[in-house]
Parts: sequence; structure tokens; C-alpha cells
Amino acid sequence: MRARLARVDAVLVQAVIAAALSFAHIHDLAAAAGQDGWKAWAYPISVDLLLVAAWRRLRRSNAGKTAGWCWFLIALTASLGANIATAGLLDLDDVPVWLRILVAGWPAVAFLGGTLLAHTPHPLPPASPVEERPAVSAPATEPPLDPPAVSEPTERPQEVAVPAALLEHARKVAAEHLARTGTPIDTSTLRARLGVPERFAESIARRL
Repeated sequence: MRARLARVDAVLVQAVIAAALSFAHIHDLAAAAGQDGWKAWAYPISVDLLLVAAWRRLRRSNAGKTAGWCWFLIALTASLGANIATAGLLDLDDVPVWLRILVAGWPAVAFLGGTLLAHTPHPLPPASPVEERPAVSAPATEPPLDPPAVSEPTERPQEVAVPAALLEHARKVAAEHLARTGTPIDTSTLRARLGVPERFAESIARRL
């Protein structure tokens, strides 16, 4: 675990040093080519962003690697060129015209590359052909015959054994109701007057 952390730390330190030196070299070259002030600091940021965008395109997509490698090499060439140019091979006090033109045109190139890398749609893999199978027509079947109608047996209400005393009392109640109202007593009224369950009341009403 410690050996792995040591390797990671060493790689991280190297990356920070390389990025800082490359950043400073690009800044110095841009300033020498006439891009002073904040513009000189924007050039190394532009180069690094194009490098990152191209590397992400190469890592995340199996398709479109040609464009990713193309823009990665362009950004890497700009970074390495600035490092070499500021290493004493170029007089920064007298930058040639062609280099001034390249530095002035770099923002447009970087913007074009970043836009193409970010917004170019990834091609979809070709769809596998689907085999067409001939349609199989279902065999003609005759409509099913309607089953003969079966008459359902009518349910007869189940008779409940009613005590004779209760039946006699019910007859008196029914007679009293008829004499008072002039209409035969109904099952609901009989049930309420006798205080019996509904089945008892129905059975008594049928016997009255």
C-alpha cells in the first residue's frame, strides 16, 4: 500500500511540474508574440483544455478515435513547440512573423477543435439484421357450438320450524293490523312486531 502511494505521489508531482513548466513556456511565447496581459495567460489554458478534451474523447469512445488523436497531436505540438521555442532556440525579442500568425490564429483553432470534440455525435453501431420469418396463418376453425341451455332450478325458500304458540300470536297480530289499517300485514312489519329474525318472519308470513 505504501509503495503504491509512493508511486502515485511521484507521478502526481511529475505531472504538476510538467504542467507548470509547459504553462509558463506557452505564456512566455504568447507574450513574446504580442499577446500581452491576460491574453498571454489564456493561451496555456486553451492548449491544456484542448489536450484534456481530446484525451477524454479517446478514453470514452471507441468510435471517432481519428479526430481525437488529430486534435490531441495538434495540442501536444503546440505545447512542445512552445517548450522548445523558449529553450533558447528562438529569440523572444524578435519573434518571426509566421510564428506571430500561428499564435494569433490559435484561439480559433482551439475553439474549432473543442467544439468538434464536444458536439460531434458518436456513430451508433450497426443494427443486426432481423430475419424475417414467413407469417404462419392459423388454421381455420369452426365456431364453437353454443352449449344447450340448462335451466337452473328455482330455489325454494327453506321453511323454518315455527312454534305453534308463536304462529298463533302472529295471527292475532296480523288480524289486529288488518282491522286497524285495512291492509294485510307485510313481512317487515310482522318481523318488527314479533321481534324475530327475517327467516322466521318470512316463514310465518307464508303460513298466515
